[in-house]
Amino acid sequence: MSALPFTAIIFGTDTGNTEDVAYRMSSTLEVHGLTPEVININEVTTDLIADYDLIIMGIPTWDFGGIQQDWEELDEEIAAFPVQEKTLALYGLGDQLGYGEFFLDAVGWLHERLATAGARFVGLWPTEGYTFEASRALTPDGKAFYGLALDEDTQPEQTDNRINRWLEQVLTEYHSAPSN
Repeated sequence: MSALPFTAIIFGTDTGNTEDVAYRMSSTLEVHGLTPEVININEVTTDLIADYDLIIMGIPTWDFGGIQQDWEELDEEIAAFPVQEKTLALYGLGDQLGYGEFFLDAVGWLHERLATAGARFVGLWPTEGYTFEASRALTPDGKAFYGLALDEDTQPEQTDNRINRWLEQVLTEYHSAPSN
């Protein structure tokens, strides 16, 4: 197995939920021997992105598909992030019942920008177990999200289990990649 990746968990939040999840992920990764740095998107620079091997990014979706403000303010900068040689994993928070037509749209928005910048993604997450009408965060076949889907509004009791399973998947996929 290859060396442990230098890992960052980058989040944007208004209510604190996405930040809370970032710290829960950090604690889980520590069990796997990693010491991730948890960073608010407000503190991220292009140089900072260049320092990490594995970058986990978290973004909530607001109301009718809205992008969290701190991420949206970096719209143009995101495409310039030096992610060509990086492994990225995305997670998102949304409300599948209250805003089921827009569930995790912000993850789809972020994926579009980072894919354009040349990122390599791990951590696709199956849609089973969710009830929603539409999502911009779906893979073309509609069977998976571009990252971990969390719903702290209607399924908070599933969050810790989903985090644990997803992070194990992310680490397995990271270590299985040819360049790692």
